[in-house]
Amino acid sequence: MPRPNRAPAEKAKNFKKTLYTLLSYLKNYKIRIFFVIVFAICSTVFLIIGPKIMGNITTEIFNGLMKKITNTGSINFTYIEKTTLILIILYIISSLFSAIQGIIMTGISNDISYKLRNELSHKINKIPFKYFDNKTHGEVLSIVTNDIDVLTQCLNQSVTSIVTGIATIIGVLIMMISINIPMTIAAILIIPFCMLILNKIIKKSQKFFVMQQNFLGHMNGHVEEIYSGHDIVKAFNGEEKATKEFNELNKTLYQSAWKSQFLGTSMHPIMQFIGNLGYVVISILGGYMVILNKIEVGEIQSFTQYVRNFTQQINQLSQVMANIQSAIAASERVFDFLELEEEKETTTNLSIEGLKGNIEFRNVKFGYNEDKIIIKDFSTKIKDGQKIAIVGPTGAGKTTIVKLLMHFYELNSGKILIDGKDINDFDRHEIRKLFGMVLQDTWLFSGTIGENIKYGKLDATLDEIREACKTASVDHFIKTLPDGYDMQINEEADNISGGQKQLLTIARVILADPKILILDEATSSVDTRTEILIQEAMDKLMENRTSFIIAHRLSTIKNADLILVLNDGDIVEQGTHTELLNKNGFYANLYNSQFQTEEE
Repeated sequence: MPRPNRAPAEKAKNFKKTLYTLLSYLKNYKIRIFFVIVFAICSTVFLIIGPKIMGNITTEIFNGLMKKITNTGSINFTYIEKTTLILIILYIISSLFSAIQGIIMTGISNDISYKLRNELSHKINKIPFKYFDNKTHGEVLSIVTNDIDVLTQCLNQSVTSIVTGIATIIGVLIMMISINIPMTIAAILIIPFCMLILNKIIKKSQKFFVMQQNFLGHMNGHVEEIYSGHDIVKAFNGEEKATKEFNELNKTLYQSAWKSQFLGTSMHPIMQFIGNLGYVVISILGGYMVILNKIEVGEIQSFTQYVRNFTQQINQLSQVMANIQSAIAASERVFDFLELEEEKETTTNLSIEGLKGNIEFRNVKFGYNEDKIIIKDFSTKIKDGQKIAIVGPTGAGKTTIVKLLMHFYELNSGKILIDGKDINDFDRHEIRKLFGMVLQDTWLFSGTIGENIKYGKLDATLDEIREACKTASVDHFIKTLPDGYDMQINEEADNISGGQKQLLTIARVILADPKILILDEATSSVDTRTEILIQEAMDKLMENRTSFIIAHRLSTIKNADLILVLNDGDIVEQGTHTELLNKNGFYANLYNSQFQTEEE
C-alpha cells in the first residue's frame, strides 16, 4: 500500500477560503442563529445587571454600618432582601436564556455534522479510484470521523462563546462607563496588549494545529493497516518494525499536538496575569476615587466584577480562537475532500438494454501515473459469448485491463467499445450493471450470509439465493452452519475460511446473472477439489456470456475461446490454447514452465 507523504504542513493552505466555506454552511440556519444571538444577548444583559445591583447592596450595607456606628441610622434590611430577590430572579432568567441558546446551537452544529457526513458519503462514491491509490483507509476515515467531530465541537462551543463574549464586552463597557470614565479608560488600556499577544500566539500555533490533524490521519491509517493485517505482521515477525513506525508517527503527532496545545493553553495564564495587573490598577484608582467622594464603595466592587468579566471574556475569546485554529485545520481537510475532482459524468442517455457483449479495445493506453504507462497500445476484438482468458506474468497489466473495462479509471488515450458504443457515452452505474466480478481479494460485509449474497441482486428471493449457492457448490456448506443463511459474518469476515469466502462471492455473481463476467483469479483461494466443482459451475454460467478469466494457473483456461497473452502492457500473442502451444512462443514457455513446476 502506498505510504502517505509525511512532510509536515506548515500552515493552512487557505484560511480565509476555509472560513468562508464554513460560514456558507451556517447561512442555511440564519433564523436559528438569529435566536441564538437574541437569547445570548438577553442572557448576557441579565447577567451584566447583577454586579451593579450587588454593588448597590454593598453600598447600602456600608452606609448602614456607618450610620449605625455614628448612631444616625441603621441598615435597611427590607431594601437588601428585595434587591437580593430581584438579583436571584435575574440570574435564573439569564441561566434559562443561556440554556435555550445552547440547545439551539447544539442542534445547528449536529445538523451541519450530519449534512457534512452525508456529503462525504456521497463524495466517496464519486471520487476516481486513483485518489484511493495514494491514501490509506485510516486517512479517509479520519476525515469522516475525527475532523468532523472537531468541527462539530467547535461550532457547538465557539459560536455561542463568541456571541456571548462580544455581548458581554460591550455591555460591561457600558456599565463601566456609567460608573466612572477614568477607571474605564485605565481598564481598557490592557486590550492592546491582549490583542498583540493573542495575534502572535495564533499565528504561531496555526501550523501546529494543521500538523496535528494531518498526522492524526496518518496515525489512524497506520493503526488500521496493522490491525487488519495483524496475522501477517505476527507471521513475519514484523512487530518490531510496526512498533518502530508507530513510535515515529506517535512522536511526530505528540510534538505537533504538544506545541499546538501548549500555545493554545498558554493564552489563559498570560491573559490572567494581565487581568490581575488590571485589578491592582483599578483597586488603587478606585480607592483614591472613594477618598475624593467621586464614587461609592459598592461601585468599586461592581467595577471590579465588571473588569473581571471583561478580562474573562477576552480570555475566553482567546481560547475560542485557539479552538477555531483546530477547527479550521480540520475543516480544510473536509472541504478539500469535498472539492476533489469527481468522475466524469456522461451527458448522453444511452441504455444498456439490448447490448450483447461485443467488446473492442482500440489502441488503449493507460498508466496509474501519467509518467509511468502500464498499458501501452492494447487492441483486440471480442465477440459476445466468447470466453476470453488473459494471462501473463505478474505486473503485465491483466487486472488493469478489466478495471478499465468497468470504467474504474479514465484512459490516457484510445477507446473501449461495447457493441460499437464508447463506454464513456454510458452512465458509469448503468455500464457496471452489465458486469459480474470476482476478485482475488474477497469482500464480505458485516451481516448475514444471505444478505452478503443478496448484494448481487437486492430483490432476490431466498429460493434464488439458494439456487445460486447450489450452482457455486456452497449450499451444502451453508446448511452445516448453526444458523444457515442467517449466520452473521463478523466485521473482519474472519469467522469463515478464505475458500468459503471466495465461494460466497462467486455465488453473489451467479445470483446477479450479468451479461459479462470477470473472474480475476477466482479460484486462487480454494483447494483443488473445490476448484473443480467451481470450474464446472463456471462453465455452465459462462455459456452464451462474454467472459474474462484472469488466471496464473494456465491449466484452468484450456477451453477458452481466445487467450490474450500480455507482457509489459502489450498483447504479445493471442489464440486458442492449442494454437499458442504450437507457436512455441511466450505462452508455450509460460505454460511449460508452470507445468514442469506442478509436475515437480
